[in-house]
Amino acid sequence: MFEWMAWTLPVAVFFISIGLMLLGMTVWEIRSPTEARKGFLPMETTRGDRLFISLLCAAYVHLAFVGMSGLLTEWLALDGEPSIWFATVLSALLLVLVMRKG
Repeated sequence: MFEWMAWTLPVAVFFISIGLMLLGMTVWEIRSPTEARKGFLPMETTRGDRLFISLLCAAYVHLAFVGMSGLLTEWLALDGEPSIWFATVLSALLLVLVMRKG
């Protein structure tokens, strides 16, 4: 059924994390409704807005990493392409930053 997709461990972790975040945010919103606030982002945002912005940033970070992995391999003289886990960790750090300070 899922043969058409490249289900590797990082891909599975990425999608499971998104599902768990959406579930957690839903429960959090039901228990404690959010209020818009202004952080370093140029607009007032709610928790859901910041999560959406973080998920978009994570997608862009992963796409950029995949697109540049060949260049990184060449520049750093690596034996193989760098692990996608670097992009995942960077995305997680970006998510924490946007959720707390955005």
